[in-house]
Amino acid sequence: MSSLFPALAAGSNRQALRFGDRSLTHAELAEAAGVTADRLRGAERVAVWATASLETAVGVVGALLAGVPAVPLNPRTGARELAHIVSDSAPSRVLAAPGDRLPPALDALERVDVDVRATGGVPLPPEPPAEAPALVVYTSGTTGPPKGAVLPRRAITATLDALADAWRWTGDDVLVHALPLFHVHGLILGILGPLRRGGAVHHLGRFETDALARELAAHGTMFFGVPTMYHRIAEALPEDPALAGALSGARLLVSGSAALPVRDHERIAAATGRRVVERYGMTETLMNTSVRVDGDPRPGTVGLPLDGVRLRLVEESGEEITAYDGESVGEIQVRGPNLFTAYLNRPDATAAAFDGEWFRTGDMATRDPDGYVRIVGRKATDLIKSGGYKIGAGEIENALLDHPGVREAAVTGEPDPDLGERIVAWIVPSDTRNPPTAEALAGHVASQLAPHKRPREVRLLDTLPRNDMGKIMKRALRHG
Repeated sequence: MSSLFPALAAGSNRQALRFGDRSLTHAELAEAAGVTADRLRGAERVAVWATASLETAVGVVGALLAGVPAVPLNPRTGARELAHIVSDSAPSRVLAAPGDRLPPALDALERVDVDVRATGGVPLPPEPPAEAPALVVYTSGTTGPPKGAVLPRRAITATLDALADAWRWTGDDVLVHALPLFHVHGLILGILGPLRRGGAVHHLGRFETDALARELAAHGTMFFGVPTMYHRIAEALPEDPALAGALSGARLLVSGSAALPVRDHERIAAATGRRVVERYGMTETLMNTSVRVDGDPRPGTVGLPLDGVRLRLVEESGEEITAYDGESVGEIQVRGPNLFTAYLNRPDATAAAFDGEWFRTGDMATRDPDGYVRIVGRKATDLIKSGGYKIGAGEIENALLDHPGVREAAVTGEPDPDLGERIVAWIVPSDTRNPPTAEALAGHVASQLAPHKRPREVRLLDTLPRNDMGKIMKRALRHG
């Protein structure tokens, strides 16, 4: 297998990583990560205390160079879940930044402090085989304890190279982001992506619109964010010409991890002249689809399957949907070199996740006549069966967000003796003193979509529950 990071092997003196006022060139990263790799010899698996820091990036690269699978740990994970992950993945060591205080669940592990300035001329180890496990990334665990998805090296290279093709991503690009580094989006796309291309990443540490504007105006060509970040951008743009100018000058704006509401798409495009590109992926599959940089950035869609990825929509009966009519809803199933190998220690869950060679994503979608994929929600939480219709929550949420009285919206289905399920809208109003009425919102949705898609009940909230990646936690709504 060719090198995962050619620029490291070549000893490039171009900047690779910057966190705040600390940075490393590709050559310096190769030295520091090489020293870390040397310290991991003999380890079967290593945990990484994945703060948004230079140490996390160096530690993960060191583990990849050593051929030791890395388990990124979310520092905000609760004690019970963390104990499960450590017990399940059984790392022998934990990589951390000097001075990091680690929780008791990690006390039994040998601690390795990452020295980002380490030198010593340690030669880089030989490149491991393509099928060798690179990372074990734990899922969110919405239906039980988190499962560790074993990601092989070929999945990482396949996804990053397919994105490079779709986005014309090169070593001249400087990526700006503020995503956490324990997840596919922030770590694999946001850190390993620029390193594989031989370019640079500037991590903001914490997302703030003024910091984003400063970095994009100074050096950045690309920004990766989640919908909550883009919502804050859309809210700030009318009063922030510097932010509008910086975004206008960026080559590529990408949103992922959840659907970007159409209203925020349109507000950003109107203020900057730039369209946000959406892509679709999962922990188990890495990236499946994207709008291409030279394609049609159609709000509400996630584009076409990436190079090497095969995608189909499947009915509950198991029959494949062949109609590209923008209406027929089915579960997305995918196959390709981007897929994970297995759930660690869970052959039962691994087997259940596949239909032959096809991975069952649990995401529901339609396909437009030109093949563009339009995700309507998760099978478990976003597919509502009401009055004989299959209804995706996502399109109703976009319609609700188009109402001036709605700041945030989520839609769920609840048992109903007549309809099977009734549509419930959870609303954060724009003006808490004068929220829109249920009748007004139902009429608004019925006029935009169809009468059977209108919410039958509206519940007002001060805020919607979200996880670290900005996704709305609908199970918390349903059980709240």
